[in-house]
Amino acid sequence: MWIEHAIWWHVYPLGFVGAPIRDRDPQAPMVHSLAHLEAWLDYAVELGTSGLLLGPIFDSSTHGYDTTDYFRIDPRLGDEDDFDSLVRAAKQRGLRIVLDGVFNHVGRAHPAFIRTIEEGPSAPEADWFRLTWPEAWQPGQQPEYGDFEGHGDLIALNHDSPAVERLVGDVMRHWLARGVDGWRLDAAYAVDPAFWTRVIPGVRQEFPEAWFLGEVIHGDYAQIATTSGLDSITQYELWKATWSALADANFYELAHALTRHDEFAEGMLPQTFVGNHDVDRIATKVGGPKAVLAATVLFTVAGVPSVYYGDEQAYTGEKTVGWGGDDQVRPVFPATPSELSPLGSWMHRVYQDLIGMRRRHPWLVRARTEQVELSNERFVYRARNPEGPESITVELDVLRPSAQVTGADGQVLFRYDG
Repeated sequence: MWIEHAIWWHVYPLGFVGAPIRDRDPQAPMVHSLAHLEAWLDYAVELGTSGLLLGPIFDSSTHGYDTTDYFRIDPRLGDEDDFDSLVRAAKQRGLRIVLDGVFNHVGRAHPAFIRTIEEGPSAPEADWFRLTWPEAWQPGQQPEYGDFEGHGDLIALNHDSPAVERLVGDVMRHWLARGVDGWRLDAAYAVDPAFWTRVIPGVRQEFPEAWFLGEVIHGDYAQIATTSGLDSITQYELWKATWSALADANFYELAHALTRHDEFAEGMLPQTFVGNHDVDRIATKVGGPKAVLAATVLFTVAGVPSVYYGDEQAYTGEKTVGWGGDDQVRPVFPATPSELSPLGSWMHRVYQDLIGMRRRHPWLVRARTEQVELSNERFVYRARNPEGPESITVELDVLRPSAQVTGADGQVLFRYDG
């Protein structure tokens, strides 16, 4: 399947284009800013990636995760014509597109929720939500409702509702028909896996090559994928072990995580990363030189890797608590690649080299690892093809810091000496 050759450039579109997030004016004119992202497609190709893993692009009130219309492009990004143009331009370059499906909850301003609050238990969409109505409800009385992790503006959907099943399936099919290749299912861990087993098979009947990635933080990823019917799960366990091992000079943690990672990869292809829209930048966590070691791990183990926009330029940024706490890790990018600061060009070359090596050894998508040498400060592991004779050896030293990848014939495939 095509996913075995995928390497994603992960972009948070609203931040990328500099759209207003907290102080959005709902009466503001449409801004056709998806063209801003389209101007970076050649950059994604030159980096070596094969597709865009996009954050939310549907109409919402603020940050994109409080959806108000699943069938409308957010007017801060443009309209359906702008989206179609982006898809065409991506396909012309051989790039695939995966969209962020926020199907655990909607925004408080979603018309179906507003109508339900106004009309009460008899509203046509009342069963979309997890509501507890006052006895002898009267107009103007508010029900209690489920939300997402205590965020009162994120209204939890009722995943036992056949209407919600139809809605999610219809949304998936609508955008797949417009040319996208799959879905990242936001907060999939908060949804009963049985819901996905009721929705996804029907979508697959019409779009058999679609890829479904579930956002899951903890747990037995392979088992979750099996019970939900998802193709892939976000590998947060490996992400945490990677930066923590480098920050604390404790490669034992990474070695243990790689053993677990191999077990997960027996049942599905995990989605691997060293950065995304919800976590501190890897260069902030461990520093630029050690961030190279993190990227080396990313591209030498099994899974479907993604590069979070800016990591390949050694961007820094910290996620903080409170309103605006995501701003540093969801930055605006300049209008064109030529306007990037040259300060990150060294890391860009590192990523190009590592991605190039990964592409020359496509079997790495299903690699298995074995320890060769292990101490707190130094870790050597061998990644091998479970279905063939190929192998590479990866040497990581956190004190220098340095990284080297060597082929079975002794040829140095990648080298970094910080």
